[in-house]
Amino acid sequence: MYYPRSGERADSYEFVLSFGGDGTMLDGAREALAADCPLLGINLGTLGFLTEGNPEQLGTLLHSLLEGNYRIEKRGLLEIRAEGTRDKWVALNDAVVTRGGFARMIQIETRINGEIWDTFIADGVLAATPTGSTGYSLSAGGPILAPGVEGIVVTPVCAHSLRHSPCVVPPDSKIEFRMKTERSHRAELQVDGRSCRTMEAGEAVVVTGAGQHLKLVRIGEYHFFELMTQKFMAWSQPGREEKQP
Repeated sequence: MYYPRSGERADSYEFVLSFGGDGTMLDGAREALAADCPLLGINLGTLGFLTEGNPEQLGTLLHSLLEGNYRIEKRGLLEIRAEGTRDKWVALNDAVVTRGGFARMIQIETRINGEIWDTFIADGVLAATPTGSTGYSLSAGGPILAPGVEGIVVTPVCAHSLRHSPCVVPPDSKIEFRMKTERSHRAELQVDGRSCRTMEAGEAVVVTGAGQHLKLVRIGEYHFFELMTQKFMAWSQPGREEKQP
């Protein structure tokens, strides 16, 4: 058992349970990865892409879990490294180099496997897993990757250019985001929505597939495209979101 408020924890877990929305699931994912065990999410929010059920179903879900009546769905992860340092992070959703609270647009040279793709003058640029493709990347005009697809989405954010199409690359690709030195500017590295590092001109981060997966517990049928339809409806009609059935 792990108690977030006190930090107390058991020596080992068989499962990690997360109660909340997809944001809480990200915290649960970090615990599940550290313990190398599956993660089960109970949705307390409006619409959960990663969660498995709601509180009314908790008894049934736990019974199925204890009886072994479940399957494991694997979700790919990203590894992010700050060049020239030992700093390293793992992301379930995305890694974003963004101007954050800084006023000026940033200039980011983007390379894929050493080959320059483009230099974006933009609010930022991001790399997303298929799981993260339905989040910030989608809002920035990126494509949706269905669960089971192997790849990384690279999406510029509000690029000041007519050439700003996102692309999808293989999961073992080496993606480099480098702050150009031609201007004095700063940026912020965010990993799964958390601020991790301030970047100066000339600094770079490298993103690639982590070579490991988050294990999600699935007990019932997972209707990805039905959830996507609900999300689009919630976006187009704010205030009318419904809880996941």
